[in-house]
Amino acid sequence: MKNFTLGENRSQVMDMIADRNIKVVLLGSTRICISRVGEVFYAFETHCPHRKAELKQGMVTSFGEIVCPLHEYRFDMQTGDVKSGSCGELKTYRVELTENGLKIFI
Repeated sequence: MKNFTLGENRSQVMDMIADRNIKVVLLGSTRICISRVGEVFYAFETHCPHRKAELKQGMVTSFGEIVCPLHEYRFDMQTGDVKSGSCGELKTYRVELTENGLKIFI
């Protein structure tokens, strides 16, 4: 497992990723989506496991879910569990907000 740090401090990370928005980043050779709801951050794969729609175009709910833009399947951004729809789970990555930035474990 590799870990990466996004930003240099907590406030920089908060400014970098607006609430309930999705940012795509390349960490090593892996592209992932990063989002947040309030001060809780999430990292997950860039495409829906169902039909490979780009989740960057999806909607983040206040319940910590990403809604796929194609068929409106809903996934828990923390666990990857399917909340609505019929497909495989979303791949998620562990994140930790620290005073030195956002640590992402790939």
